Amino acid sequence: MAGEIIAENDFNKLIAERGKILLALVRRMSKCQSYEEVIVRPLLGKLLSQSTQIEELLDAYGAGTNCRWCGFRSLVAAIKGFSDISYELLHIQNVLPGYCLLSTEEDFFKATNETLEFTSNILLQVSKKLLVKAEELKLPIPSEDPEDISFTEDLPKGRLPHLCERRKIEIVSETVTLLATAFLNLAAESKDVCAASRAKPTEYASYLSGSVSEEKLRSLQLRFHNLQSLYDTYVSGTEAAELDADLPVLRGHISVVMHLLRIATLFAHHYERHVNRQPCNSSTRIKALVNGDELLAVLINYSINHISLFIDCAVHLCQEKLKRYAEVGRIDLPIPQYRGFHVRPSTLVAKIVQHYGSEVQMRLDEEVYNARLPLDLFRANEKINAQKRRWLTDEIVRLNLVHEEAENIDIKSVVLGVVLTLAGRGKIIMYEQPLQLPDEPARRQGSLIEKVIAEMARSLAMGKIDVDAHMNATFVGDKRVLNDIKLLAKSGYGEDKFGNNVPLPEKLGYLRR
Repeated sequence: MAGEIIAENDFNKLIAERGKILLALVRRMSKCQSYEEVIVRPLLGKLLSQSTQIEELLDAYGAGTNCRWCGFRSLVAAIKGFSDISYELLHIQNVLPGYCLLSTEEDFFKATNETLEFTSNILLQVSKKLLVKAEELKLPIPSEDPEDISFTEDLPKGRLPHLCERRKIEIVSETVTLLATAFLNLAAESKDVCAASRAKPTEYASYLSGSVSEEKLRSLQLRFHNLQSLYDTYVSGTEAAELDADLPVLRGHISVVMHLLRIATLFAHHYERHVNRQPCNSSTRIKALVNGDELLAVLINYSINHISLFIDCAVHLCQEKLKRYAEVGRIDLPIPQYRGFHVRPSTLVAKIVQHYGSEVQMRLDEEVYNARLPLDLFRANEKINAQKRRWLTDEIVRLNLVHEEAENIDIKSVVLGVVLTLAGRGKIIMYEQPLQLPDEPARRQGSLIEKVIAEMARSLAMGKIDVDAHMNATFVGDKRVLNDIKLLAKSGYGEDKFGNNVPLPEKLGYLRR
């Protein structure tokens, strides 16, 4: 019962009986002379299974908060965690030849071997400490190895032939673009994690409390796992991989990133739970089993660094696939209401285009702008502002808002009257209220209406007023990119008519990173 206290003798008997296989494995492993003896899947698989069961049993009885047993529980958790990591690393090592990975500037196979040596050495050290702790707790240690465990793994070379009939897929381009787009979106979500690969050693710990926390790594791992499942459900076993040889390459990158994220999550978990947190202050407390700095270095230099490298390679691959299967379209969209294509709208449009790696043009009258470059879009404001000035002039003349009168008339009062009249009719927006005009006139010579128009144009250029000229720009390029730009335009290009930030749709979440 939850409220009852179990007798120490009864609990000892329970753990002695249920833990005998684990202790036998640990005794056998503690005698290993090299990490190659530890890194075999039958041993690691059994270690993981048994340590998981014992950890769950210990937790069910509250061993983690009991000074007599919390140290034993920590050692079992370390066996579980590092046997799990080692199994993942061994999996990567064994399937690496079939992943069709693009080459990077680093030797991934060598780095995986070095990380395996690191984790297996930890397993050896923890095994010896667990035996010492078991003796302290008077737990009997079996003298013989479990009969059903093989400590070698001799595997014949080769693969079984592919005899199953390949499923047909109607439109390969749709499948490719779906997967490529999904990968690019995940790559954008991974930017904060990948940024840690460029960190200095003194910054590693700060990343563990931010973008490389266990929580964030696990969330990202699940997203890549879902993407791999999407591939395996709709692409594996189809003709698509034969029709487009880059698909197996993409699948390899999705899979290796997923496994690396799982390894990173387990490293981060051990650091956060067992290195960076020591809740028990009793004399029986187990000291940190792993050097924190060494653990962080392996987490960043192996897991995060190679996650970043393989994502970057696949991003270029996906962008090239989208270019190849691009379906070109065109769409007319309103220009940003607040000050045209200034910094924020131009940057957001360019980020969408860069995200997909496509070529998109923006056309305004006879001018063509490269939508991939914010500065080129910003250049469109020259034409936009010229048209706004012409519109202002036409409205002032059409509405007969300026009357020629005496020479000493106050220009400021006339301009303010024109501004208030146009604002009252919803023709312009006032960003400065009350409007303050410079003492020095914009124009000294000319008619009254020319002076008023000059003052209005200056206020427009200074951002004190703006004109809703209902202008459209035409975007030409890949329809997938145009759809996202259209969604951005519906959201006011990220701002309202006064230039304040507005939330972007979830589909455009990659723009926030």
